[in-house]
Amino acid sequence: MHIELEPDDYYINEQGYKVFTEKYHLKRGYCCLNGCKHCPYGFHEKKKKSYYSKKLDADGKK
Repeated sequence: MHIELEPDDYYINEQGYKVFTEKYHLKRGYCCLNGCKHCPYGFHEKKKKSYYSKKLDADGKK
């Protein structure tokens, strides 16, 4: 699925990287688990480790 980018879907930061906005993430419809700065799904890099361990526990694999 390809999502057409609109001007307010992202901005270019001081380092020249494209940073997706919350609007874009909501339009995409799912969390990519990359710890995006504007993640509306509650996933952030700081939570990555605990998220994965909870997922492993829930799946019965560790």
